[in-house]
Amino acid sequence: MFVIPGLSGKDTCDGMSRRDLLRVGCSSLFGLSLANLLGAESSARANEASGGNGFGKAKSVILIYLQGGPSHLDLWDPKDNVPDKVKSVFKPIGTAVPGTHVTELLPKFASVLDKLTLIRSMSYTPVGLFNHTAAIYQIMTGYTTDKVSASGQLEPPTPKDFPNYGSNIVRLKPPTEPVLPFVMMPRPLQESNVVGKGGTAGFLGKAYDPYTLYPPGDDMDMAKMDRIKTDDLELRPELTEARLSRRNSLRETVAEGMKDIEKATAKYDLKEYYGKALGLVLSGKARAAFDLSQEKPETRERYGKNTFGQCCLLARRLIEAGVGCVTLAYGGWDTHGSNFKTLKQQLPVLDRGIANLIEDLHDRGMEDDVVTVVWGEFGRTPKINGSDAGRDHWAPVMSALVAGGGLKMGQVVGSSSARAEYPKDRPYQVPQLLATFYQAMGIDPAMTFPNGAGRPMYLLDDREPVAELL
Repeated sequence: MFVIPGLSGKDTCDGMSRRDLLRVGCSSLFGLSLANLLGAESSARANEASGGNGFGKAKSVILIYLQGGPSHLDLWDPKDNVPDKVKSVFKPIGTAVPGTHVTELLPKFASVLDKLTLIRSMSYTPVGLFNHTAAIYQIMTGYTTDKVSASGQLEPPTPKDFPNYGSNIVRLKPPTEPVLPFVMMPRPLQESNVVGKGGTAGFLGKAYDPYTLYPPGDDMDMAKMDRIKTDDLELRPELTEARLSRRNSLRETVAEGMKDIEKATAKYDLKEYYGKALGLVLSGKARAAFDLSQEKPETRERYGKNTFGQCCLLARRLIEAGVGCVTLAYGGWDTHGSNFKTLKQQLPVLDRGIANLIEDLHDRGMEDDVVTVVWGEFGRTPKINGSDAGRDHWAPVMSALVAGGGLKMGQVVGSSSARAEYPKDRPYQVPQLLATFYQAMGIDPAMTFPNGAGRPMYLLDDREPVAELL
């Protein structure tokens, strides 16, 4: 949530009141909090990568995060000729990539696999990153967190954390349109009472935190929702557009008459920030992106009238409006028990949402503009546990999906061992996939910038991209 300086409190008239003057003066002097909304774009320009070999065409990223860690054996990497205690109960089916099979509950996905790349050899270093929050932190930041307890719980998010991938992207590639730079929905990253670890801008500062769309309740019933409520982007009823514009003009007038404020405005480019913030509210473009009623009923139905399907559609709308990054968290994959029963419910929803998002981006000619990544924090054990028919956490190998961004599609990269226990060939570490879509965005993962202590660090330490995608 955010607040534009100067919009709080109740006004008594439309004229230039003492309160207006004080509000404008203070917000001009101390209004660096506006960067909490739009980011320090001047700094972004100074730190932007200069380009190089393998830089792609992508302008934005959609990351679909399957919170809990889906079973690679029961989704993307089915195995034949393995013991019953390992084998999935679901039958494998062919796909649009010859010789490649996925589970029978993903038929729509199977038909569009030629528009994606399936990586079956993703892994972690150090091996043994079995805890949700620690694994989430790595897939979202590219770094291993320092503090992991025996139970897997971490400390809550702190200003010392490494920044989320999206925060890095919007810092280096700020939007050119008056839209939200980075949106995270419909649920936070969470394990028990640790909420949001790996989901913030960390030491970059709140300037680059995502806009979080987390509606109350257990689910966001978007099947009945035509417009997502975004009060932050609305004008208060008593503030007309003309009035808000006058207030902005007043701020500029005061700033121009005060040398110290003028210097601060020039140094931090505040005039541009305030103009962009005003444009964000007045243009209506950001608000319109959340209006699902603008879509044809058949389009909404095609994605699936459920939370995940409608969030996939909303992600496309946000990207189309100019949003740089969207993270969509779809939970329910922590299947220690009733693995197959749960997947029978989850997979048709996932199948429909992903397949239609990929097709929609292609139909609109957006496939090169958008990198889409689908993965969880780890895989599940090759061994089915006990009478509960569940699978536990398994970090040594998992699968990931990548689409678009000018990357090479229609292939399978790497493979897992006979029982899907470890990478067999072409092993890739989690940060390497992050490096790949940074590179697709035209961001050099070897660039350096100051960390929280002011010391230079690389965007990623492990930054060799997935070669087959470039």
